[in-house]
Amino acid sequence: MESFIHALSFIAGLIIVISTIFSAISTFVLPRSARSQLNRLVFGLLRGCIEFIFRFVKSYELRDAIMAYYAPIALMTLVPTWYILVSLGYSLMYWSLRAGDYFFDFRLSGSSLLTLGFTPPEGYLITALSFSEAMLGLIMVGLLIAYLPTMYSAFSRREQAVNMLEVRAGNPPNPFDMLSRFNRIHGLDKLADLWRSWEAWFSDVEESHTTLPALVFFRSPRSDNSWITSAGAVLDSAALTLSSIEIPYDASAALCIRAGFLALRRIADYFDISYPRDPHYPTTPISVKREEFDEVIRKLEEAGLPLKTDREQAWLDFAGWRVNYDRVLLVLCTLVMPPQAPWSSDRAPKFKNPPLFFKKKKHK
Repeated sequence: MESFIHALSFIAGLIIVISTIFSAISTFVLPRSARSQLNRLVFGLLRGCIEFIFRFVKSYELRDAIMAYYAPIALMTLVPTWYILVSLGYSLMYWSLRAGDYFFDFRLSGSSLLTLGFTPPEGYLITALSFSEAMLGLIMVGLLIAYLPTMYSAFSRREQAVNMLEVRAGNPPNPFDMLSRFNRIHGLDKLADLWRSWEAWFSDVEESHTTLPALVFFRSPRSDNSWITSAGAVLDSAALTLSSIEIPYDASAALCIRAGFLALRRIADYFDISYPRDPHYPTTPISVKREEFDEVIRKLEEAGLPLKTDREQAWLDFAGWRVNYDRVLLVLCTLVMPPQAPWSSDRAPKFKNPPLFFKKKKHK
């Protein structure tokens, strides 16, 4: 019976160590989107603590300052979490091999993992396990050191476009400022270059924010900027251009919208956020009201932009484009907590069910 318990302890310890290693690999090494339940647990528990603090915080500036530390603290918490689990797993394996009592086994595990060497192992198998544990400890630290430059490189690429958008789209970014300024500065015939650059941006964000999902929560250096509200402003501007502005059709605007809603959907998929899979207007409603659309069209007309005469068809076309990203844009705003921006974060609170970190939702 005792031998059976020791064998179970060895198997349990080995499972804990292997599961932790796979969590580190999926975070630091694997070049594709992969869910780690341990990472989700760490991020979810910390997010729960922050949301509790937010019950007593009313100003956006203070909330933004708190959220700025959320992703960095969660990332830094992962390493000690992995160390604790690896140490626990090896302790069980040492105990199963009768290296000593459990306190000795725990000291041996900690000494090996942290390469302190104050508790020497005895026996060939225990020594081999001790060396493997020390190697794992060094590897995890090395991976973290190599991981951070990769993350901040992707962050810099994202934020460069976000900062440049303010020149054309204002602050907060909005489609009226973007289209009217572009018309004055460059002329509407140059819009294709803008759509192509943002199509590439969406492609880059999709890849980086699913393989490095902590980037979703990394906030802009300025509290009044956000990657998600910038994405919404660009998508709405492209939708307005296709639906309402009287210029020759350019497929680059449509491709920009498609790249945008695919990127947002795949980020939402990582966090198990539900959204309509095949939305169609008017069966699937959008959050932008007809009155809001008409107001922007009126302002664009006053600014001298050439507009299509059939406003009813323009509204239907705009809604037909917007429905592809409306829901996913708003729930990502709920997740990220960006500053207020028209047609995105200003209406995100109406979705009262923020994404869960522990339970997968069914798509509707």
